Amino acid sequence: MNLDIALYLGQNGVTLGAIYALLALALVLVFAVTKVIFIPQGELMTFGALSLVSIHSGHAPKVVWLLVVLGVVAALLDAGQLLRHRQGSRLAAVLAGDLVWPLLALPAAYLLPLSSIGYPGQILLALLVTVPLGPLLYRLVYQPVAQASVLTLLLLSVALHLALTTLGLFLFGPEGSRLPAFTDGSFTFAGLPVDYQTLWIVGLSAVLVLALFGFFNFTLYGKALRATAVNRTGAQLMGISTAFAGKIAFTLAALIGALSGILIASTTIIYYDSGFVIGLKGFVAAIIGGLASYPAAAAGSIFVGLVESFSSFWASAYKDVIVFALILPVLLWRSLGSHHAEEDEA
Repeated sequence: MNLDIALYLGQNGVTLGAIYALLALALVLVFAVTKVIFIPQGELMTFGALSLVSIHSGHAPKVVWLLVVLGVVAALLDAGQLLRHRQGSRLAAVLAGDLVWPLLALPAAYLLPLSSIGYPGQILLALLVTVPLGPLLYRLVYQPVAQASVLTLLLLSVALHLALTTLGLFLFGPEGSRLPAFTDGSFTFAGLPVDYQTLWIVGLSAVLVLALFGFFNFTLYGKALRATAVNRTGAQLMGISTAFAGKIAFTLAALIGALSGILIASTTIIYYDSGFVIGLKGFVAAIIGGLASYPAAAAGSIFVGLVESFSSFWASAYKDVIVFALILPVLLWRSLGSHHAEEDEA
């Protein structure tokens, strides 16, 4: 390996790390607020990428029908709950919250001239049909068992991952797809060719991380999420709805996942089940960060990306094994450095 190859691998590792950082931040956010290890984060990433592929080819994304079905089921459940508790005055507002995004996404997907709205418009439409899946999945799957143990929520995440993977095969088919780059071409920096798409990926990842920093530190909703993450009971006593906080967390996770999928699909081929492996790498980065620290998760993501990139040069057949093996010494070190506590003591 010479210096040029090392610099190229480093560039590729930083690019991968930027995407893994987004996934890791989403996993840390969801776990901090809801104690859910959100394994289906990878499926939301895949849905966002493949929905944009469909839109870019001029076809309405079939995932919009999944959004409609989930919205209708959530509306029925909320309506039944409100009527049982004699809270009919809130019915219209709650139903509007459940159905507004499906009702916007469905006509947009089938009435807009998809091939004529431009790449930015196509990306926005892909986000419109994908991001609302996050809060709807939380409402239907996790909110009814919000007080369950972490292990129960983990098993629920595994079941949801399997269901969404099967739906992905039905909605998108087995063929892989790749998105065109936002900007074609490259330039030379210090003798190393740098693709403009790499700058897009790293830049958008940095902007999104800074936006999340501003959201958590300078907005009321962000501070509510931080309070819920620190102490759910204390947040409830202060009038913060933990269910609403969970929906916000899942909305942000879905947004991050869909954007991550769009970014990575511009560099490699994405299949209906590609999100699982990519999401696991984000999970490894989140574990390195302790599932609690956003800066540590971001740093762990860059490390994972560099390890994967250099492993692909030295032992390409085992690069995924090497990346996943990173979690073992981290877990061992954490288990030796902390005392065991039962979940009820936490």
